[in-house]
Amino acid sequence: MTSIEQNSSASPQESVLAIINSKAPFSSNNGKDALDVALIFAAFEQKVSLFFQGDGVYQLMDKQDGSLLGIKDYLKTFSAFEFYDIEDIYVCQQSLASRQLDEDFHIDDVQVLSSIEFGLALNRHQHVLRF
Repeated sequence: MTSIEQNSSASPQESVLAIINSKAPFSSNNGKDALDVALIFAAFEQKVSLFFQGDGVYQLMDKQDGSLLGIKDYLKTFSAFEFYDIEDIYVCQQSLASRQLDEDFHIDDVQVLSSIEFGLALNRHQHVLRF
């Protein structure tokens, strides 16, 4: 069996869907779209993991206000993750460091991973969507 075939069927420990957030929160609709997809899949009891890297790490930073730009603040909806059983939330340590950001997140239980750990965690998923 090839590695591609091995990844085609998820074991109970593997998540079905990984969503990578790589854009700043109010620079485009990508962050809101990623959130919508995550909540839809989770509402249908699909295992969803969220990954934040690059400028996407800004989505986790506390004390942001999209209303200053005339944009609805979707980041407050992140607090609903626990109701949707979205528990696997990962952020790339290198992305935080290169932006000189602390681990001051507006949600709890975010796992900060090295680049290697981040890649390994991502590789455990059957499907990956990047926003």
